[in-house]
Amino acid sequence: MQDYLRIHEDDNVVVALNPLPKGTVVSLDDGALQVTAREEIPAGHKMAIREIPEGGNVIKYGYRIGLAKEPIPAGSWIHTHNVRTGLGEILDYTYEPDYREVVPTQPAFFKGFVRRDGKVGVRNDIWIVPTVGCMNNVASAIARMAAPMVKGSVGEVIAFTHPYGCSQMGDDQEHTRSILADLITHPNAGGVLVLGLGCENSNIDVLKGYMGKYDESRIRFLVAQEHEDEIADSLELIRELIEEASKCEREEVSADRLIIGMKCGGSDGLSGITANPLVGRFSDLLISKGGTTILTEVPEMFGAETILMNRCASPALFDDTVCLINDFKNYFKENHQTIYENPSPGNKKGGISTLEDKSLGCTQKSGSAPVRGVLSYGEKVCNRGLNLLSAPGNDLVAATALAAAGAQIILFTTGRGTPFAAPVPTMKIATNSRLAGKKSNWIDFNAGVLVEDGTWEEETQRLFDLVLETASGRKVRSEIAGYHDLAIFKQGVTL
Repeated sequence: MQDYLRIHEDDNVVVALNPLPKGTVVSLDDGALQVTAREEIPAGHKMAIREIPEGGNVIKYGYRIGLAKEPIPAGSWIHTHNVRTGLGEILDYTYEPDYREVVPTQPAFFKGFVRRDGKVGVRNDIWIVPTVGCMNNVASAIARMAAPMVKGSVGEVIAFTHPYGCSQMGDDQEHTRSILADLITHPNAGGVLVLGLGCENSNIDVLKGYMGKYDESRIRFLVAQEHEDEIADSLELIRELIEEASKCEREEVSADRLIIGMKCGGSDGLSGITANPLVGRFSDLLISKGGTTILTEVPEMFGAETILMNRCASPALFDDTVCLINDFKNYFKENHQTIYENPSPGNKKGGISTLEDKSLGCTQKSGSAPVRGVLSYGEKVCNRGLNLLSAPGNDLVAATALAAAGAQIILFTTGRGTPFAAPVPTMKIATNSRLAGKKSNWIDFNAGVLVEDGTWEEETQRLFDLVLETASGRKVRSEIAGYHDLAIFKQGVTL
């Protein structure tokens, strides 16, 4: 394994892949450039390979990731103590198209559940979706009691609890209704029990208006205030749903029916070098077979947004992406918060110094395909290819938004690890082998081999094959552990 890496030929930093002790000689350009480390450089962190004047650009990935706070001699550790963000706030953008079409490749297939509406699920679980937080404990109790009923192709009974559905107003309430309706009609569910209380704002009759046309054989409704024993009656409805869902069988389906969400969290200095660009190559490969990917975490596009904007396939999509970015910046400003209050303490410990540094690594997950769709929060995907989705960087909120948009599986890259799960299978991809070895109960795929002995072509195909296996029924680590999370973006007042 090499000890350091210059990502782009224009970079004036290298990234330490292993700790570089003081005095280590970094040799580049076939020995024409040699720089001695003036201090220890932690793994994942950056070292200057040229002198950078005060106010000068710090270049990584071939782009500016910040400005030097002070003169930085060659061989110095570069981090938050001597580099700052160079980003402004609300910006004007110009559309300068710069993208290439993805060349089609041979079809691929997986075994999925084809629903009556033509959508394809990769799981056949029974979901319990409460309309309001007041019903959370009842929903969880029903799921526990219904577990022994599972049979046939049905996987498990899952209660998706959340604290919302009442005491909300305006867009905040609308977004909650949209997310719940999206999940109720998600094809990964072989059956859904919508569990209402009866007096909440987002009651069952209201939610039906957000669901559109739905398959009545897969969805049941119960209003608890109208039943003497809501648990017993719910269990009977669950029994009916299991009976119907158990008749479903997996069948061969083209990979062009796959919709994969892409998210990162607990990023480190290797995220933009291993796991994120690997997911980007996966995205291009899936799109080459007619499939769909969704990239989110809008605040973690700040600083790299022009790359995505110029990959938009039309001026209209460019305009939509500008709104996607600036609307989120205005959200920060309206709440009197700093737009660039990022990266997190864990990101910084892992070697990420500025938001530009984080964003340029984050957007590697988008690969090179043109942007074909821009989605509002709570909106379902309708365009094949690469889509951008409005959602915050928070892991649980963003992952839930990806599932609600239609993702059947989420690829989640991480340099520090996390056990959480979204409503759909959430595959954890480690950026480094140390994490993959230490937290094998969390991690599904190790991208750290890409700075050891793995090749991009082999690891991209290996990840693609694992996604097809997961779509065909192989459980990811969080599913094996029984983890299922749901989080809705809270944006307004609470009554």
